[in-house]
Amino acid sequence: MATSKGKAKSSSSKEKIETVQPADSQPNPETIVTVTTETDDKPEVPIEKKLITLYQLQQIDTQIDKIRIIRGELPLEVQDLEDEIAGLNHRLENFQEEVDAFEKQVAEKQIQIKESQSMIARYKEQQNNVRNNREYDYLSKEIEFQDLEIQLAEKRIREFRHSIETRKESMAASQEVLDEKQADLDIKRAELKDIVEETEKEELGLVGKSDDNQKYIEDRLLTAYKRIRKNARNGLAVVLVERGACGGCFNKIPPQHQLEISMHKKIIVCEYCGRILVDDAIVKAANA
Repeated sequence: MATSKGKAKSSSSKEKIETVQPADSQPNPETIVTVTTETDDKPEVPIEKKLITLYQLQQIDTQIDKIRIIRGELPLEVQDLEDEIAGLNHRLENFQEEVDAFEKQVAEKQIQIKESQSMIARYKEQQNNVRNNREYDYLSKEIEFQDLEIQLAEKRIREFRHSIETRKESMAASQEVLDEKQADLDIKRAELKDIVEETEKEELGLVGKSDDNQKYIEDRLLTAYKRIRKNARNGLAVVLVERGACGGCFNKIPPQHQLEISMHKKIIVCEYCGRILVDDAIVKAANA
């Protein structure tokens, strides 16, 4: 029986996104992106094909960005108006709750006044049947006390009614502002709806294409692409090398790097802005 002396090694491949820093400077961790992909159970996809797919994905995402830019600040303005209207409605509810509470207190004080008046009438009737001065003085003091209770209740009623009037004035002012905001919201919603209806079909189609393209890009490379795109001001993560310069930040690319880019053996990013760099051959293949 034949035996093997060496250990069998499983085949694997690694892919790197590289950037080269100048020899006299420290590397910037934010501009170095490394993607390592294990492909033990998947056939290796050529780097050139990955670059073509990435560039196609970038073109689709750029078209989606343009559509969303057309909408401008309308979605944010609509959201702000909705928040303001919600706040005004909440304020009106609070005012109404306060008005209801004051009206309830007014009703309670009015009941208290009627009770005091009833007691005064009873005490006066009892004064007609007193047997001595002590009883008369006692009833007189009770009548005086109930008179004071009536005066205090009437004072509280005036205060409560003033508070009710103040709240109602505030409610009227808030309602006026609410009506204006609601009118503005209706107009902006209509504008946004028109814009969305014009571009929704195209946007949905492009989003579908973007999702389809992402299926052909391994997770780590796709994550790197999305991170670069998120950090880029214009949303460009994959750019063309034009006249020896990066198409994103326009810094010059050393000849050695240009040669490596044209060989399509590595995924190389700009050492200044971190964007993935491609050449004319990749662009032509992607547009073919």
